[in-house]
Amino acid sequence: MSIALSGVAAAGANPRRRNYARHYWWFVAPCGVVVFATILFPWVFTLFMSVHDWKLGGGRSFIGLANYQRLFTDERFGWAVLRTLYYTALAVVFPMLLGTAAALAFNRKFPLRGLARAIFILPMMATPVAVALVWTMMFHPQLGVLNWLLTSMGLPPSLWVYDANTVIPTLVLVEVWHWTPLVMLIVLGGLASLPVDPYEAAKIDGATPLQVLRHITLPLLAPFLIVALIIRTIDALKAFDTIYVITQGGPGTSSETINIFLYLNAFAYYNMGYASAVVVVFFLIIVALAMLLLWARQHFKDAA
Repeated sequence: MSIALSGVAAAGANPRRRNYARHYWWFVAPCGVVVFATILFPWVFTLFMSVHDWKLGGGRSFIGLANYQRLFTDERFGWAVLRTLYYTALAVVFPMLLGTAAALAFNRKFPLRGLARAIFILPMMATPVAVALVWTMMFHPQLGVLNWLLTSMGLPPSLWVYDANTVIPTLVLVEVWHWTPLVMLIVLGGLASLPVDPYEAAKIDGATPLQVLRHITLPLLAPFLIVALIIRTIDALKAFDTIYVITQGGPGTSSETINIFLYLNAFAYYNMGYASAVVVVFFLIIVALAMLLLWARQHFKDAA
């Protein structure tokens, strides 16, 4: 009897369930359209352009993987990849070291700590273009304040971004000044969430501050450091606006990263097909590095 009643109840519920499913798609459809228009379609269209010889404002012809083959034989693209990796390595290592050191310092209690924190994070609030314009004036060989400071201390002036040998480290200086506060905030949040029991045990055992930092603080902070590392790596890889405003890839091509190379091919040489191939390869590089860093984060998390 109960089985029969449950069957009747299920049968009666079916029309309502079907009616719910029919109306459900009206709520899902707008989200699906937005995802397709903003994510899927641009990528599909980029892949479509990458297999064509397509000049902006001109015709197009299907050439298959010729653009990708050209990339791997293009010496200029190869140097752009090396410069991007060099720039990324410097723009990640120094903010990570300085941001972690700043977080450890600001985690201690001292007078006006809140004001000091607020002043330290101010560079992060500025837009990259505004930051680039200010630093461009500071880097001027004759009128810049940086060379004035060097000569005031008896040091020789520098060409900064006007010298091929110093342009990448100089651009990294801007990146470090701009984004070290972000690393500091992430690590500071991690420090605020650490348990106190290990520190109390270490104090009882007579551990030195250096031993506490090495064996307790840094291992517990590892997941937060990996998060900061992932964010900084991806952000440094796709850096464009600061570099373009300050150097436009110069002098010559000495600061031409992948993004600058991509921009010039797309909007200076109007070679949209070749530029689209660069986008695809660059995306794969970013995904590979992001997956490596995520694996490292999970490895540290499991080890902890």
